[in-house]
Amino acid sequence: MKFITITMALFFGSFIFMANSHAEPSMDNLKAILQKQMDMMKPELKKKVQGLSTDTKMAIMAILAMHNRYSDKATLRQVMLEVLQDYQGIVMGIMTNSSEMVADSARRLANHRIPVGGLLPYMGMENITDERLALLEGFNDTVEGNAIKLAKAADGDDMAQAAALLAPITSGCVACHDVFRGKQLGASDLLK
Repeated sequence: MKFITITMALFFGSFIFMANSHAEPSMDNLKAILQKQMDMMKPELKKKVQGLSTDTKMAIMAILAMHNRYSDKATLRQVMLEVLQDYQGIVMGIMTNSSEMVADSARRLANHRIPVGGLLPYMGMENITDERLALLEGFNDTVEGNAIKLAKAADGDDMAQAAALLAPITSGCVACHDVFRGKQLGASDLLK
């Protein structure tokens, strides 16, 4: 509970950062989601999460607050397959000059589901450190931030700009996978 209280207070301080987010769950919903995620964690993961710095907790909160799609069933692997499907929808839309398909797919990619238990249980204990998790913010900005820009370009029928934004999205996905992808993509052994 202490973790949730601290992170909720910090969340208010990071409101300016989140002003550009594409989804805004209510504060009560976010608090309930975070409590549920913490309750699902095995004690060793919960202890590591509670030991993270305030800055790391704020960054994680800001990322979670950008999403309004949380799953009670989907693992990270399943979420990543949905993200891949949305990415392919962007490519297909660009190739067929379907600006609506591109914009819709890009917005879904940017607001992908958060898997059951949150993101952290799938990253492995070795990655639950301030140094490793500090990378998430940049990956998130590169992938989801550029997906939002891509959707806006498609809304304006600027398919050349939309196509140009595929490269940084792809690079962000690959870079994140290089750091965090491992055996935890399926069912996590860090959830109860």
